[in-house]
Amino acid sequence: MRESKNTIFHGMKILVLTFILLVFGSASIHAEEYDALNGLKSLHTVFDFSQGSPQIATVVFPAIRGVYQDESVTSLPNPPRTVIVFRGAAVKLISTDRQGDAKDQQALDQVAEMIRQFKKEGVKMEVCMYAVQVMGVDPETILPEIDKVGNGFISVSGYEAQGYSVITIL
Repeated sequence: MRESKNTIFHGMKILVLTFILLVFGSASIHAEEYDALNGLKSLHTVFDFSQGSPQIATVVFPAIRGVYQDESVTSLPNPPRTVIVFRGAAVKLISTDRQGDAKDQQALDQVAEMIRQFKKEGVKMEVCMYAVQVMGVDPETILPEIDKVGNGFISVSGYEAQGYSVITIL
């Protein structure tokens, strides 16, 4: 009986050690520098966001956060800069005047919370007021964390001219 308890205990130790190695081993792989970042001092990214689905936004927003919080990006000599420009149907996601079913409402709550978190983390956000007008959104209902600009295309082009990488989310 004693021998089987020792065998079980030994097996558990191996299982725990394997788990620890997998967790910490994968972290070291994750922290490995991307070839694409070689020679960079910082990563500046503008996300051109026109996707209007609240459910898709709840999936894409954490991926955006994953860019500027990635260890390979934060280990560069200068901190990353991130901008999100909302245009097209996406302007409806950032309005307090919400429409849709209960599932949409829940996703919009998550979107609003992620917007607040982005702001706290230093992400600059802009909304295209041309799109706000075309989409029939009341400008007064735009979340306060988001700066208003006349034309989102000008913002995206300007950031690109400043050296920001543009990622389009349709």
